[in-house]
Amino acid sequence: MFKNFAIATTLSLVSVPALAGVYGAGIENSQWYLSESVFDCTLSHDVPGYGKAVFQHRAGESLRFFLEPSLPLMKPGRGQLVIEAPAWRPGLAPRPVGTVAVADGSRPVAIPPRQTHQLVRGLLEGMVPTVTRAAWYGSEPVRVRVSNINFAAQYSAYQQCVGGLLPVNYDQIQRSRIPFAVDSARLSEADRSLLDDIALYIQADSTVERVFVDGHSDRLGSRIRNRALSEERANVVADYLKARGVPEDMLTVRAHGERYPASSRPADNRRTTIRLQRQGDRPELQQANGYGGEPRNG
Repeated sequence: MFKNFAIATTLSLVSVPALAGVYGAGIENSQWYLSESVFDCTLSHDVPGYGKAVFQHRAGESLRFFLEPSLPLMKPGRGQLVIEAPAWRPGLAPRPVGTVAVADGSRPVAIPPRQTHQLVRGLLEGMVPTVTRAAWYGSEPVRVRVSNINFAAQYSAYQQCVGGLLPVNYDQIQRSRIPFAVDSARLSEADRSLLDDIALYIQADSTVERVFVDGHSDRLGSRIRNRALSEERANVVADYLKARGVPEDMLTVRAHGERYPASSRPADNRRTTIRLQRQGDRPELQQANGYGGEPRNG
């Protein structure tokens, strides 16, 4: 009897490290939560003992997946991503998805869109995506399993959310550039499309409090003409934004002529730039656009 007890104790000691490195929700605690707005749609899942698994779709971008651990459990390097069968579906072979980069930081695992869609397909099929990587502490690898339980219903709601996303996000249009042809202040169809997106975003985001519109020219021709041309370019952009619903009192319109070249190429300097400023931004540290040599606001 003592011998059997010793064997059981030994088996228990052997199995504990392996179990300690596996993280995943069970049937009793697997939940998915949807956060939705016109700016992003986020599906998050609590992984007990580890942290969170998150699908996020920002406006203007593709769906992506990342892990947010409470503590850095995985050693930086290359991990493995596999779609496995749950315990109650024995006999199904795992599907390797590929390697994933594990980095430092609050989101050590971030998976690109193509692999992310493979994860979604696996979850909808009742499978369990699993990320495996060597641990920072201990000899056993860390395995994070993403539960499929209760995923399908929330994914359906997520798809409805995606249908209502804005076409762009703040990072994409915070600083924008409208190019112009020689001696021209005409907007192209592509320019109007960009300005439509900017106007739509401004009206949706109440934290945007000011829009700076700066007209520029190249150095060809007289300074007087270039100054007037840069003013025309700034005004044609500002007028278009106003026609699309941007309040006039939000707009600061300026013309700089040839004074602030973006580069040595004339085509780069024939432009109007648009910069959005949110509440809490420090305008004294901001420039009118992303190019060097621009005037500071104020």
